[in-house]
Amino acid sequence: MPRTMLHFVDTGQQAPDKRPAAERIGDFGEIQVDFEATPAQRQAGRCSQCGIPFCQSKCPLHNNIPDWLKLAAEDRLAEAYEMAQATNSFPEICGRICPQDRLCEGACVIEPGFGTVTIGAIERHIVESAFQAGLVKPPRPLRELDKSVGIIGAGPGGLAAAEALRRSGLGVTVYDRHDRIGGLLVYGIPAFKLEKSVVARRAALLTEAGVEFRMNFALGVDASLDEIRDRHDAVLIATGVYRGRRLGGIGGGLEGIVPALDYLIASNRKGLGDAVPEFDDGGLNAAARHVVVIGGGDTAMDCVRTAVRQQARSVTCLYRRDRDNMPGSANEVRHAEQEGVRFCWLAAPEALLGDGRVSAVRAHRMRLGAADGDGRQQVVPVAGSTFTLDADLVIEALGFDPEDIPTLFGAPELQITPAGTISVDPHTMMTNLEGVFAAGDIVRGASLVVWAIRDGRAAAEAIGDFVLAENLPRPAAAPEWQR
Repeated sequence: MPRTMLHFVDTGQQAPDKRPAAERIGDFGEIQVDFEATPAQRQAGRCSQCGIPFCQSKCPLHNNIPDWLKLAAEDRLAEAYEMAQATNSFPEICGRICPQDRLCEGACVIEPGFGTVTIGAIERHIVESAFQAGLVKPPRPLRELDKSVGIIGAGPGGLAAAEALRRSGLGVTVYDRHDRIGGLLVYGIPAFKLEKSVVARRAALLTEAGVEFRMNFALGVDASLDEIRDRHDAVLIATGVYRGRRLGGIGGGLEGIVPALDYLIASNRKGLGDAVPEFDDGGLNAAARHVVVIGGGDTAMDCVRTAVRQQARSVTCLYRRDRDNMPGSANEVRHAEQEGVRFCWLAAPEALLGDGRVSAVRAHRMRLGAADGDGRQQVVPVAGSTFTLDADLVIEALGFDPEDIPTLFGAPELQITPAGTISVDPHTMMTNLEGVFAAGDIVRGASLVVWAIRDGRAAAEAIGDFVLAENLPRPAAAPEWQR
């Protein structure tokens, strides 16, 4: 029988085709074309099936990557899907938006010159094939339990927890302030990376599984945290962190300076067909403007690529470090460059200029200096290096901080960390309030979707242990001398 694996020595790396840049900047459709079956099998067969799979250990979910690659190479896609979904609630989403170059593919042990296995594209192919074959079913519990959990937040962490809790038979109600299920997946990530029908497909499965969604629900307005606690046997807070950091300083109050998430939400809502007055009046629309995006993460890449599609006159990304030190995905940077984005490395804003509305960014050059306590090189301004960029729309992509959750939820007793995130017991994921758990970005700070999924699944396990504990046989009390 011919071998199906270890073909990296005789088969070159091949990624799925991407739509040409000149074509894709004309719409918000996904840029990557799905793998056909035969190329996907060949690429999966390049896996070396190494004894210590670093791709698996580098993945936050510890997906069984070598196993489902082998199954895909052997055209056993039903089994490959079962293997993929066993550790990942939404593998088709991770296959699209995970920064594989920094995670699984970046840890692949195939030597330089041969090219790593295209893990993300194969994961996407496996799941899309399973959907086409009707293999993806809503989670069905073996038995229904007379217990319920309330989840605050319908983003990736909350949905992953909801999926796992329904599998265990618990009733689940998800509360969210938005009008659509998905949170960041719908409103924060542009459709050219993740088409909204992909999220809606999963949301429909969860609804069919019996998860109840209460949308347009603002906790602290429509109900207090205590009222939600009274309705359920446990509560999970999975709201994420969405308060964008602002520039401030000289010119920070001018019109035309907008937070990244406000800009992305307006664009996504427009794409979904909503009425978006702040987009239509030009406040959150890059059309015909000189756009400067300040920041170097994945959110900044989402903004520059969105601005190109809105037919901006020019789009510049201003980042204080160099390309090698950029926190965003290298693939996203490459896509942005292909689409006409200009990168201004080693540069930081000094002032925002304008008369009522921003018209320019005054910046200065930076250089990398000595490493700080975390081992990362500090940035040092270069004397006499000031320059100016035209800008009538400045987008702040500087990261995110948590909102004041205790005040927002009407729960001043809820403990938070000095960083403003919710404080939890690291072993149980429970807050200082009995039966109230927290997971995802609201605990760890702004991070990747895949980490939110991992945290949501872990929280579901902890919640299950808590909710069902009273139904378990209890050990006899230990003697006094053993206590």
